This record gives sequence, C-alpha cells and structure tokens, in this order.
Amino acid sequence: MLNKGLRDNESIRIDNVLKTLRALDFVTQPLTDGEKFEIENLLKEFALNIESLVDYNNEELINLLVRCHLDFNHLEQFADFLMAFSKVENYDFEDNALAIYQYIQKENVIFSFGINTKIASAKNK
Repeated sequence: MLNKGLRDNESIRIDNVLKTLRALDFVTQPLTDGEKFEIENLLKEFALNIESLVDYNNEELINLLVRCHLDFNHLEQFADFLMAFSKVENYDFEDNALAIYQYIQKENVIFSFGINTKIASAKNK
C-alpha cells in the first residue's frame, strides 16, 4: 500500500500521462512514426505498448491498470483514450473501453450516469 505522499505523487504522474494521451489528436490515419513513438512512450508508463494493448484480453488489461494504481477516474480517462484511439485505422479498442467502463460501474460504490452513458455509446459502436 502506498503512503499518502507517494499515492498523491503517483496520482499526479498518472494524471499527467492521461492528460497527454487524451490531448493527442487522432486525425492522421494511419499514424505517423512520430505519433506512434509518442503514444508508445506514454503507454510505457503503464507497462503497455500498442502491441500489448492488442494482445491483452479485457480482464488482463484491467488487472494491469489497477496494479499500476489507476483509480476509477483514471480508468475512465484511459477508456476515453481507447475510444478516441479506436478511430485510428487498424486499431479497435472499443471492446476494451467498454469493459473498463463496465468494470468501473460494477466496482464503484457510486453509480455514475456519465459512465452509464459511455457504456451505452460504446455498445452502439
């Protein structure tokens, strides 16, 4: 278990990585080598890369993210990134994002209408 100071620092680090991932613009299809490199470097913070994202099943991915200390808010942001990243040619992470949203809704003691809306949206894709 992380003490409060380390937990706060870890949360800030995760927030910064997720903000950078979410700020990426996925208009270019296919991704340039530079864009892939940037994404790969950010995913390394969670012991991931694009290939491992493809290879992990939903449960393995969620377990990895939880072990990397992502809280429910961080998990939601990561799932949002996966939904945006799925718009890029040859990448389909919508099922992973849906599984993460469902995990959050199931495990969190507070029901979230926002997550519920994202689940419905992901199911319709």
